[in-house]
Amino acid sequence: MSGADSAVYAQTLLTALGPAAERSLDLPPEESFLSDDHTPVEFSLAFVPDADPTLRVLLEPGYGAGGLAENGRVGLRVVREMARRWGFDTKRLDELEDLFFPPEPKGPLALWCALELLPGGVPKAKVYLNPAASGQERSAETVREALRRLGHRQAFAALPEGDRHLFFALDLGDWEEPRVKVYLAHHDLSAAEAAGLSRVDGGPGRKEIKRFFRTAAGRGVDADGFDHRDVPLDRRPGLTCHAFTESRTGLPSGFTLHIPVRDYARDDREALDRAVAVLRRHGMDPAPLVRALSAVTSRRLQDGVGLIAYLGLVHQQGKPPRMNAYISSEAYEVRPPVPVAVPVPFPQAEVVH
Repeated sequence: MSGADSAVYAQTLLTALGPAAERSLDLPPEESFLSDDHTPVEFSLAFVPDADPTLRVLLEPGYGAGGLAENGRVGLRVVREMARRWGFDTKRLDELEDLFFPPEPKGPLALWCALELLPGGVPKAKVYLNPAASGQERSAETVREALRRLGHRQAFAALPEGDRHLFFALDLGDWEEPRVKVYLAHHDLSAAEAAGLSRVDGGPGRKEIKRFFRTAAGRGVDADGFDHRDVPLDRRPGLTCHAFTESRTGLPSGFTLHIPVRDYARDDREALDRAVAVLRRHGMDPAPLVRALSAVTSRRLQDGVGLIAYLGLVHQQGKPPRMNAYISSEAYEVRPPVPVAVPVPFPQAEVVH
């Protein structure tokens, strides 16, 4: 990006965060589900072969607004201000307002906004909503009704089983194929189980999904010969995302497997090793990720775990695979390294310095 783009986007993010952008870090954080240390900002890089990665940022515009109801009202106002500024409509979001913004909302979030920061100063926008806004017991019903209102009447039946409907997301504005996305949490997920969760016609093969799972989660054969390849994720659950772009077949056109690498690695040096292995396997240059980490923090990678929060392998019909790396801001806290051994990376990766 040019210096002018960088300056515009810096101001855009500060404006979107409102009063939270000026809040002293000497004060304790407000509650936020967006990151482990309650920072209301998370960065990510979306990698594809033979191209520069795309920088994205996830924000909680209503951070510190005082309760979920006010958090949601602030979030909606900020998104609509963005729509006026950049000339996109919020019709699809408006159609769902009563579902996701009840008078007394429940759950860990109200609205998050993601921006893809493209050259030229005009980002692409996405919103993330809470299916449990009217109670966890009604989250499936909420997702089903939201899909129906947006014209995806058969989509809910195409979703695989999951333990929780975590997010409902919408692309807003100038997207080639605007997506509706449903995120599911899967407790005790194994590589073999993950391989059977895609519902994309002609989507990723089971072998490819298992290999990504094992690499990102460190499920390999250790130095003593013990085979950890099918050990499930017994700490933080794995996530899947199912993206819908057309309503004729009822099937998703996109599938993403997200591995919470920070809960299955000793430290961020090990997490980076795994990210590098995935990127190289798919013909992607890992150097931008290394540079991005040094832009976020000056600490040594082995002195904490959580800077790299998730690794995600993305498959969208008609496009090459994409790998996403999610980078925490660590504004309030650095999680200490895990003192006990965890399964080794699979396969072993050579780190870029």
